[in-house]
Amino acid sequence: MKTSHTLKAAIAAAAVCAVAFSATGCSNSSSPATTTTTTTTTVTPTTTGTLTSNGKHRTIIFVWDGLRPDSIDSFNTPTLYNLVKNGSYFSDNHSTYPTYTMANAASFATGGFIGTTGFNGNNTYAGPSTGLTAASGTASTGATVDFTQPQFTEDWGILDDLNAYYQKNYTQSLLTVGTLFQAAQAAKLTTFAGGKSGPAYLQDYNRGGLIVDENTVYPQSLATELQTKGFALPANTPFMYTAGAVTLATGNGTPTASTGKTNLVDGATPDPTSTAGSRQANANAYLASVFTKNIIANHLPDLSLFWLRNPDATQHDYGPGTLNYNTALQAQDIVLAQIIAALNAVNQLDTTNIVVVSDHAHSTVSGPFSTFPLRAVVPSATTGVNTYGTASTSGYSVSGYVRGADLLTKAGFHAYDGNGCINEPVLSGITAAGTPVYPQQVDTTGSICGTVGAKYTTPSYRVSGTLPSDAVIVVTPGGSEMYFVPSHNPTIIKNLVTFLQSRQEYGAIFVDQQYGSIAGTFNASAAKLQNASARNPDILVSMNFDETQTVNGKVGTTFNNGANNRGMHGSFSPIDVHNTLVMYGPDFKAGFTDSLPSGNVDVAPTIATTLGLSLPKADGRTLLEALATGGSATSAFTVTNGTLSATNVTGVKFQTLTDPTGATLDTSLTGTYGATMSTKVLTDPTGKAFTYFDKVKVTRQ
Repeated sequence: MKTSHTLKAAIAAAAVCAVAFSATGCSNSSSPATTTTTTTTTVTPTTTGTLTSNGKHRTIIFVWDGLRPDSIDSFNTPTLYNLVKNGSYFSDNHSTYPTYTMANAASFATGGFIGTTGFNGNNTYAGPSTGLTAASGTASTGATVDFTQPQFTEDWGILDDLNAYYQKNYTQSLLTVGTLFQAAQAAKLTTFAGGKSGPAYLQDYNRGGLIVDENTVYPQSLATELQTKGFALPANTPFMYTAGAVTLATGNGTPTASTGKTNLVDGATPDPTSTAGSRQANANAYLASVFTKNIIANHLPDLSLFWLRNPDATQHDYGPGTLNYNTALQAQDIVLAQIIAALNAVNQLDTTNIVVVSDHAHSTVSGPFSTFPLRAVVPSATTGVNTYGTASTSGYSVSGYVRGADLLTKAGFHAYDGNGCINEPVLSGITAAGTPVYPQQVDTTGSICGTVGAKYTTPSYRVSGTLPSDAVIVVTPGGSEMYFVPSHNPTIIKNLVTFLQSRQEYGAIFVDQQYGSIAGTFNASAAKLQNASARNPDILVSMNFDETQTVNGKVGTTFNNGANNRGMHGSFSPIDVHNTLVMYGPDFKAGFTDSLPSGNVDVAPTIATTLGLSLPKADGRTLLEALATGGSATSAFTVTNGTLSATNVTGVKFQTLTDPTGATLDTSLTGTYGATMSTKVLTDPTGKAFTYFDKVKVTRQ
């Protein structure tokens, strides 16, 4: 690298600071001190490390799941803060919509939007449908998967099953375009994909390199190697192999298991004041140890992607800005310091690019405070376990959860989401008067939930038996909702749109282009969601959001369809969309802040360029302005802000948030519904244009 940087001189201090929380500006206190200044000495590094077989610099992509850019500071994340200051930082980066882990994992893998990759994200439906044969197979646990229900895709077994499903029904692979890992392997470069089950495996789902995720190790020789060196294996590893091929050592345990969650007195709602820390701490530490102490130390891959659940998982549990969230950030920064130290130990720090990126950002789960005021958390008078108290502007959310299958059923649809009874006594909504939107009930006979005495707020909506001809399958990953209509009946589609526009929990609506233009909606192609083979859902809708409401010092709230989560993403909120991207190393400018729009779709093309590879079908661009050599000045690009508005709908009967039956209408609104998409179009020096999506907002008047 021609420019000088400060990281190597600071590595020892940064690693000690991050790992031991002992240096100036570092602490294991739960409250961030963002005014701390990091002081380092400028040095000019020497290039004493080795290069890849084709003479390029190695790259490690480290994904901090769900990292909000406003959470980077010199206190909780000193090592990452150092990378931001000394590398290339992209201040206007964009997540792929829907802003879910697996949709963005596909973007990291290919440089493509969801319409290009044909991959729908965290959850999908691959069950009985007109003209299609349902998927079948087993999960990473060895259990048979029931594909008559929507399925969670963060599992290598289910991804393999879906790969077979798409090949059978569409003559296509799981991802419809080639991947960065495939290109690297074709060029005889070595690869490693590791960490979080699902997104890590997706990078190398054809198994061309080394893989260590929460459920498996591949190839078998690597599993044997790890055991020989005293590492435990993920407990589900044997299920990837024929019976008896891989056996767990005595005392192996479950190194990638998460621990329990701290709940309120109701036993279901997470306690946002908990100080128990991240439930993923032990699993992440294990995965980091395998990566740094064995993969880097002994294999030194040319291309690595390492993905950990934090801070996302801890935000889901307790919410952004909470004490446990800060602890998760600190632990994640320790791992980054360990990676840097491992590279330094093998003399490869100067010849390795380090990319830190998040798949999306994160919002607090909540409805409008005017309807559902925040409430204090206080100890229960009888149990000592915390419960909710009175309304407080500095309190915590008591709303935001939405169960679409229940609302649809109450509206007369035959809807199924694949879930059994759900007990959501708080986040379903507590009004200003203290009344729950969904009173908690008890299954006294076992006929509703399958267990006598089970508590629930909504009953089971699992698919049972033959689907009715007008069935609607509701897929519920969190901040957006997908609708698969097996009959593809256009009347059902139009009725669904009318319903979604009437419910204030829902935001922008995207409809498959086969149904034509429907007022108040966007064609799926407008947000690059339309797949040429129509592998996308019939309807995709963002949950409604408020990018101005603040909880725990973090701006941004959203409705959510995932049960008992305090934090969520997936929506088209600008909070969820604008995520983190930092590129540091010999191929990138030092001390450079890039204010041009960029996106997760740009990561794979950029890394491909640095490795001398090509991704001709990528939607994203090479981030030329950040390259240390052979790039372009930012002045060579032009950026145009744009908007696209859906046709307004009048005469809509808006239903209140506090009545799931839909019988009570909101008389404060006159019945006009509209939606606007905000974009940036960047034109590069060759004249090629790239679109970035900032948000899509609905208005109800």
